[in-house]
Order: sequence, then C-alpha cells, then structure tokens
Amino acid sequence: MRKVFIALAAIAALAAVAYSQRALIAERAMEKALPSRMGANLLDQLPDGLHVGLCGAGGPMPSPVASGPCVVVAAGQRLFMIDSGTNGVRNLARMGFQPGTLEAVFLTHFHSDHLDGLGETGTIRWAGGDNTKPLPVYGPKGIKKVVRGFNLAYSQDFTYRHDHHGDTVAPLSGAGLKAMQFNKPPIGELTALISDGQLKVEALAVDHAPVEPAVGYRFSYKGRSLLITGDTVKSANIEKFATGVDVLVHEGLAPNLVNMMHDAAVETGNQIMAKITYDVLDYHASPVEAAETARDAGVGHLIYYHIVPPLIIPGQELLYLNGAQDIFPNYTLGQDGVLFSLPANSDEIVKVSDGL
Repeated sequence: MRKVFIALAAIAALAAVAYSQRALIAERAMEKALPSRMGANLLDQLPDGLHVGLCGAGGPMPSPVASGPCVVVAAGQRLFMIDSGTNGVRNLARMGFQPGTLEAVFLTHFHSDHLDGLGETGTIRWAGGDNTKPLPVYGPKGIKKVVRGFNLAYSQDFTYRHDHHGDTVAPLSGAGLKAMQFNKPPIGELTALISDGQLKVEALAVDHAPVEPAVGYRFSYKGRSLLITGDTVKSANIEKFATGVDVLVHEGLAPNLVNMMHDAAVETGNQIMAKITYDVLDYHASPVEAAETARDAGVGHLIYYHIVPPLIIPGQELLYLNGAQDIFPNYTLGQDGVLFSLPANSDEIVKVSDGL
C-alpha cells in the first residue's frame, strides 16, 4: 500500500511540475511543429489520382458537428472547391490542404448556405498564396451578380490588407473573385468547363425547382471519375451521368426526421418552422433515393452530404438512412474532413480520413 501511495504522490508531483511549466512545454512543442506545418500540403502525400473530401458535410440548419456545404476535389496537384459553405475554407486547411493553391471554385446554385463562405475563401486564398489573379468562380447564369456583390463587400478589406502587407502578401491584382459564367446544359448533355491534359470538369443539369439554375459537376482524371450533385431531387439525368463513376457525392434530406420536426413545430405553434419543414420536402432527394441512384448507376461508392437535419443524437444515423444502407451498402455518411483517394488508372477507392 505504501508503494502505491508513493507512486501516486510521484505522479501528482510530476503533474504539478508539468502544469507549472505548461507555457514552456507549449512553446517547445510549437517550435518543433510550426516549421513542418507551415509548408505542409496533403497533396504531396497522396498518390497521383483523383481525390474527394468534404470541407463541409452539413446544410442550412446549424450543427455543432457539420459545416456548410463544401466539397474539395484534387486532380493530381490541382485543387478545387465545389460550393463554399460556412467554415469550408478553414476546414480545407485543417484537412491539410493549402487554400492558397485553390485553382477555382464551382457553385452548384445560389442558395446562401452554398456560398456564404465565398468571400473568406477568396481572401484566405489571396493572402495565403502566391496569387496575382483573382480566384475564378464558375457558376451558371447569375454568378456575375454574386461575384460582383462579394467583391464590393470586401473592397475595403482589399485596400487594408494591401496597405498593411504590400504586394508580397496582398497584390491588388490578385484580390477578390472572377466570375466564370456558363449556360446550364440541357437535360442529357454536359458542358465542359475545363478540359486540358488529363483533367475534365463538366456541368450537368439538376432539378432544385423553384431554385433555377442549379447544376452538378462531374470530374474525370486519369481513368477515375466522380460526380457531385449539389441540391436536387432524384434525377434521371444524375443517374445517366453518374453511371460507372467511382464516387457519387449526393445530397440527402431525411423526410421522416424533417416530418418529426414539422409535427413538433405545429404542436408548439412555431408557424415559421412549420412552414419551412413543409416546404423543403419537395426539392431535395432522400437518403433512400440517393441510394437508389447509386445502385442503378453502378457507382463505386456513395458519400452523403448536405445532411438534413443535423445528426447529433446517438442512433440518429439509422433513422436518417431509413433503410438506404440495404439498398446501397457501399456508402459513407459524410462528416467534415472525410477524404477518399482514387489512385490514377486503378479501381481502388481508399478512405484517407474519417473526418476532422
């Protein structure tokens, strides 16, 4: 017993010393970690190929565990973002990517939750990388108005940063965003936005009425492919262009859970929430419908994102899926930071990270 007491006393003494020296310990840890972190780029650790992850797995409803809609795609050393929801660019950095290397952002539509992080994405990319030209932002008709608004809102910030840091950090020629507008393709057709070397990025029509225009994006690189739906109902057009892709990133709203929210709103007299939870049911695909699309298109793996409502209660995942896991078992329920790698010219689908 005496030996146990002495051991516990020694541990307590060491803990007390460590606590009293915590600032010094933290300083030493930072000195060792910062040099490697400053220059770290996850792309240097991944094989050549197509890589896809979630810099935001959530939707418009606040969630303590999921940021706004945001998908990161890397083709070789080229980095792209699809939609720029709340906290997306910060999650991009937390995942190990360098926001300063972003080549372009692609917006699926102009709902606020898909673009409210766009200004910060442009700013962090500008002031955190060697960029002398604005960040290209692709989108269907309306993108010019969106980009013009963000550039106006951030115009004062541009001058502040340039005055403070100069051209080394913040050259005015690289500030802000540049609209890259295209026409929404007809049903059954793809519109090529980037087609150079081994990389092709194409837009396809999706149905998010009354939100119009709305599109999804298909990426192809060195024998690998993926499709990101954006917000949409179940769509034969998505199934057509998702046929045989390695990864389908599909939105999913759970009607059973949203109906529970609706009933609670009605019961408590919350007319606004009752109206919202009634309206949203008609322009989103359910997890079951996403699974049916994945099965019928013969995709390699399905990633659910734009998850509505937020999944914060243990066991809620099964309620959200509502049997979708039996329809298509090769799925991942999206979380911020989940990442998959598709090595070039192979059929491997490798999960690199389960999330942040």
